[in-house]
Amino acid sequence: MTERATFFDTPLLYLKGLGPQRTELLNKELNLFTYGDLIQYYPFRYDDRSRYYTISELMDSMPSAQVRGRLRDWYLEGEGPKKRLVANFTDGTGSMTLVWFQGITYIEKTLRRNGEYIAYGKPQSFSGQFSIVHPELDNLATGGEHEAGFFPVYNLTDKLRKRHIDSKLIGKMMRILLEQAWPHIHETLPEELIQKYRLIGKREALWNIHLPQNQGWLKQAQRRLKFEELFYNQLRLIKNKLIQKEEFPGQIFRDTTLMKHFYNELLPFELTGAQQRVIREIYADFLTGKQMNRLLQGDVGSGKTIVAFIACLMAIGNGAQACLMAPTEILADQHYNGLKPFADAMGLNIGILTGSTNKKRRAVLHQELQSGQMHILVGTHALLEDVVQYKNLGLCIIDEQHRFGVAQRAKLWRKNETVPPHILVMTATPIPRTLAMTLYGNLDVSVIDELPKGRKPIKTVHKFDKHRAEVFGFMRQQLELGRQVYVVYPLIEESEKLDYKDLMDGFESMQRAFPRPTYEIGILHGKMLPYEKDDEMKRFLNRETQIMVATTVIEVGVNVPNASVMVIESAERFGLSQLHQLRGRVGRGADQSYCIMMTGYKLSTDTRTRLETMVRTNNGFEIADVDLQLRGPGDLTGTQQSGVMDLMIADLAKDGAILAVARESAQAILQDDPELVLPQHAPIRNHIESLRKTESNWGRIS
Repeated sequence: MTERATFFDTPLLYLKGLGPQRTELLNKELNLFTYGDLIQYYPFRYDDRSRYYTISELMDSMPSAQVRGRLRDWYLEGEGPKKRLVANFTDGTGSMTLVWFQGITYIEKTLRRNGEYIAYGKPQSFSGQFSIVHPELDNLATGGEHEAGFFPVYNLTDKLRKRHIDSKLIGKMMRILLEQAWPHIHETLPEELIQKYRLIGKREALWNIHLPQNQGWLKQAQRRLKFEELFYNQLRLIKNKLIQKEEFPGQIFRDTTLMKHFYNELLPFELTGAQQRVIREIYADFLTGKQMNRLLQGDVGSGKTIVAFIACLMAIGNGAQACLMAPTEILADQHYNGLKPFADAMGLNIGILTGSTNKKRRAVLHQELQSGQMHILVGTHALLEDVVQYKNLGLCIIDEQHRFGVAQRAKLWRKNETVPPHILVMTATPIPRTLAMTLYGNLDVSVIDELPKGRKPIKTVHKFDKHRAEVFGFMRQQLELGRQVYVVYPLIEESEKLDYKDLMDGFESMQRAFPRPTYEIGILHGKMLPYEKDDEMKRFLNRETQIMVATTVIEVGVNVPNASVMVIESAERFGLSQLHQLRGRVGRGADQSYCIMMTGYKLSTDTRTRLETMVRTNNGFEIADVDLQLRGPGDLTGTQQSGVMDLMIADLAKDGAILAVARESAQAILQDDPELVLPQHAPIRNHIESLRKTESNWGRIS
């Protein structure tokens, strides 16, 4: 093992001033075990102690302020849980109060009448007088350290604070560690990148992220460490993609006769420019002789399925077979029913395989697949069964790919032992560009960012509960025009803790407002059996029911062109991505469609932002960007996927510009020097080598 690896692998117990008890607490509470773990435990904010304010300068808008003054007197106030210690503090320009609710007995013992102190905290005014609750108080008479500057604030637990391990102590430990580590910190970026982007060195960056000399140095340290983290993140993903392309050959589909016949003679509508661009990108992949791994992103109703069918025609026209896998039977049926008329017109054999397919039909399907008579097979997870064998599977299309795991996708690859099939994964969940680069950096990404011609944007409004009569009137008007309506609720049963309308209560109120026999109302929720859900959905599709009262089970993919109104009850309970997906259930036909979001009056700032975004735009990518800002990448992906969640300093919601430059740099270096053998790339090589030699996260240090 290298010398530098052994230094950063040193257990924290050996750091001067920590001791066994504190070390054990840091191990258990923060998962910090080694010098490398600690040095990469970055502060989440900084206290600006670089200047003093007078009491007369204080304002409510200040996040924090530092005041130098004298403690005149103090007294206890209130009883029980409201008991507090209140001190009068003055500096000659005015007076303020300092208030403590906890640790009163201990704090009172430390106070000195007329003593000179520095008080630091968030100033708040009440009836014209300022106060600071639980201030940091430094006694100037004790001669302690009171240097000005930016002080790091670390994420800590209550248990650590109770044992007197605070940000000040961590900062002291960090100074001792950085002084010892200085000769062991090696540069991890090539000189060309440091010069090109004017980055500070690795040593200076680590020092100033923990102990910044000033605001300028802090910004430089953050910029440098974010760039480095994202650069190595992208380098790994791009390298994996290159290896994948080298290791996995793909069938070449050059003959476009079949596709052109469909495109020129049978396609009943004109493709959008975006659809045509994506088809060209897929065809270019088919000519490389390497396995295609492409993500196709397209908003709800943007026409991904017809692009997928045209890709199937390219495979079939070159003697291969194709399969399309969807996460639910309803979606699989929808794809099959949508594509069958096109396949029939082309004289192609298309089949469907789901859990509902009977034994007799399965036997026929298996035989036709193995003989090559079956050209396209649509289905659910049933496609993964070992018994499903093809003569020559050339293309796998996976819809709503986030519903399927890597192991399931790998099973599809193994359906052709000779040459792995090309993979096209599709999603209607818009992914912000920064997230796509990290989540799917090893896939090529295509985007359909245009709606088909004649499709009208959905009109979206936000209404409060008091407008319910008006909303019911609008629903009746639409129903009289022959349209259908979805009404979506967030809960299945009444919750004692949450004051939100539940599904059953909603179903009953709908029945009262829209009585039989004039109106038929269906109900759909997650606790129903699969066949019950299918029956309800089919009744709605066949217009046997006019109103569908449902939970979010109708969120993904279901296509009912006649449904033109989506009412979302308690819309404040839904995230932006969910609201957008729900809205996408309408607007599938030529009629003007509407989305009505109902809420109560008490709304948080984030909720207002979500609702305003929905009203303002139908653009899924714009919505996804706002969602990323509000929720962060972890909540957005719902997965602890390596490469995203292990980012320690970069923030995908804010650092998109740095990510783009880091990715560009990684691509350029791997293009010129795929094996990283050039002398100027030695820092990258050494860094990757040290990563391989240790499983510890700290390996990225150097």
